[in-house]
Order: sequence, then C-alpha cells, then structure tokens
Amino acid sequence: MVGMISAQTARRAVWRPLLELPRRLDLIWPLARRMIVARYRGSALGLVWALVTPAVMIAVFTFLFAGVFNARFVAGGTPWDYALYLFCGLLPWTAFQESLQQSAGLVVAHSNLVKRVVFPLEVLPVAQALAALANQLFGTAALLVASLLIRGELHATILWLPVLLVPQLMLMLGGSWLVASLGVFLRDTAQALGLVLMAWMYMTPIIYPEQVVPARFRPLLELNPFTPLVRSYRSILLEGTPPDWRDLAYFTVLALFAFVLGYWWFARTRKNFADVI
Repeated sequence: MVGMISAQTARRAVWRPLLELPRRLDLIWPLARRMIVARYRGSALGLVWALVTPAVMIAVFTFLFAGVFNARFVAGGTPWDYALYLFCGLLPWTAFQESLQQSAGLVVAHSNLVKRVVFPLEVLPVAQALAALANQLFGTAALLVASLLIRGELHATILWLPVLLVPQLMLMLGGSWLVASLGVFLRDTAQALGLVLMAWMYMTPIIYPEQVVPARFRPLLELNPFTPLVRSYRSILLEGTPPDWRDLAYFTVLALFAFVLGYWWFARTRKNFADVI
C-alpha cells in the first residue's frame, strides 16, 4: 500500500507543474517578451528584421522556382501568387523551427536558475514557443496585408486561425520541452537538430507545390505531420475554404502525443539538470 501511494504521489508530482502553467502566465509573458526583444536588441532595424529575413528568402525561392522553373501552386497563378503561398507555408514552419532551435540551449543558457528549487524551469520552453508564435502572428499580419494588396481581397475563413494555432502550439511546446532537456545532456543537440529540421523542411511542400512530387513519394508526404498544417493555413488564408478536418485531426493527434511526450521527458529528467550543468 505504501508503495502504491508513493508511486501515485510521484506521478502527481510529475504532472502537477503542467497543470499549474496557467497560473504562471505572470512569469511566462515577461520571459517571452524579453526573448523577443533580446533577439533584435542593438540592431538598427529591430523587429523589422522579422519581416526582412523571410522577405529575402521568399524573393530567392520565388525567383528560382516560379521564375526559373515556372512552378505554380495554383493553375494559372502568377509569381506573386507563388510568393503568397510560399510565405503562408513558411510562417508556421519558421515558428516551429525557431522554437526548437532556440530551446536546444535554453536550459544551459539559464543555468543560474537550474539550482533554484522554487523556479519552474518548464516555463522557459513555454516562453520560447510563445515568442516564436508571436513572430508568426506578426508575419501573418504582413501576409494578410500583402494578400489584400495583390489580390484585393481577404477571406472570412481567416477566423479559423485559432483552430490551427492551438495544435501547432502543442507541437511546439512538446518539441521545445524535449529538445531543451536533450540539450542539457547532449551538447551536440543544436547541430544535429539543424540538420534534421533542414531535411524536414525540404520534405514538406513549403517551397514547392505538392503536385510536382512523384507518386511513389506521396505516401511519405502524407505521413509528414506538417503537410496537413501547411495545407490548412493556405486553405483559410489564401483559398477561402475551411481546413480539411481529417488532415487537421491527424495533425492534432500527433501534436497532442508530442506535447505529452515532450513534457513527460522534461519533467522526468529535470532533476538531473543541476548534476550535468
């Protein structure tokens, strides 16, 4: 009986900080804001870099794929349409990539907080994920303005945006918790993660339309969890249609699994952080 009570108490101790996260918002928001500001501190353009960097990427990819290779996401589309579809796909991917890459060294960078028993370390990856999501929302506003200028219209389906952001945030949080923990024990995590994310991006139909993928590779494209998310963003922001609910359900299930697994791993390993750091 004592063993059972101890096991139950241990399980509750693992999951209690997760349930207390909503009460930590007064700590999470300032951390997220500081992470956003710190990224551009000292630069002349400041937050404008959040638009300049993807704008340069979009210009290069549009020139190569739409200009040189004549790739089109929609039949009869122009290079401007290609740029909009590319921007729409890059926004969620960039936020996901940023949250994971920045989390790889997050705990080590805040080593002064690790040995403070009262500090909830699990909020650090949460703040990082929210900072990345804030940059995405900033870019989404720019996308909507660009779409209005180029196409002269906005679709009411943009109201579905929160439905996509919730599972995306779950995936980002789970990945950030997992990577933050691995970064403590494996210092090569950031380098290895960069290679994995680069391969993952090129395996996702972000810079190229799905129809150019050979039929034998289509099953891999469908298994890629980011494919339905990119499709859904393009549907609600550019095509004026609701997301594909079957695709979104698949992505949500995977995101929920990643959320639970990532948090569980972080919570189980955090007691060893101080010994390693």
